[in-house]
Amino acid sequence: METSYIDSFVAIAECGSMAEASRRLNLTPTALAQRIHVLERDFSTRLIVRSGRTVRLTESGARLLARARQFQQEVRELHAATLGEGMVGGLRLGAISTAATGLLPPMLSALVERHPGVDAYIEVGVSRDLYHQVLHDKLDAAVMVAPPFAIPKSLTWRTLREEPLIVLAPRSLAGRDPLQLLAEMPLIRYDRRNWGGSPADQFLQQHGIQPKQRFELDALDGIVALVGCGLGVSLVPDWSRAAPLPPGVVGIAVGGESPKRRIGMLWPTQSPYGRAFEDLLAATGNGGDRRSA
Repeated sequence: METSYIDSFVAIAECGSMAEASRRLNLTPTALAQRIHVLERDFSTRLIVRSGRTVRLTESGARLLARARQFQQEVRELHAATLGEGMVGGLRLGAISTAATGLLPPMLSALVERHPGVDAYIEVGVSRDLYHQVLHDKLDAAVMVAPPFAIPKSLTWRTLREEPLIVLAPRSLAGRDPLQLLAEMPLIRYDRRNWGGSPADQFLQQHGIQPKQRFELDALDGIVALVGCGLGVSLVPDWSRAAPLPPGVVGIAVGGESPKRRIGMLWPTQSPYGRAFEDLLAATGNGGDRRSA
């Protein structure tokens, strides 16, 4: 079944840019523009309007987008029904950046081994955005931080790991008390606006620590680099890393019942790939907590 023209239109709408959609689909901008021209000719209406490097949908394009996403879902369900829950082209997966380099690669290896015909697009983003993309059927599943609210029954959650807090510090400070370090040293804060940074913010408030904040960012690898330069300390989850910490940086456990960052996989409960996701997690040893509400 040839659905690539509809897929191209949806990609342009989601990216807001012909150039970005071209990179995502591995097509030249000319080929992508030709597909949209064919759709506009077939539907006898203008679907997108270019404005510099960006594009916006016309009223007709916005109406088509809603139906096009529904059409994509129905096509995936047809594939799943005819191929016994197998995963074939068009799978859309999301991941936070630490999962993309830590948890996700072995999961993708197992995915390819079990479903050789899979063709997946990987969206790397922050958890709150990935959550809404799964909720609104823009992604089939996401590996992300657990939401700070009850998960609706329309979604299924499986916890993959819980990450206790550690203090990242220059190796010269390895013997110091972690709470003293947080109170006395400049703090490189893990972005508290995002779900992954909220456990660290809770910990500081619980212990009455008012840190001397120097930087705030949502990039754990970047935080490690700044700590390695001697610019301060940081309070972060002990995340799944693709490589050990650099020689000049140590991770000091804070101990006690500190808040933890929960990482898991989220997908629509009625997804045609639900059983395949369950089998995949079991095959990779990720058979933890499962919640659909």
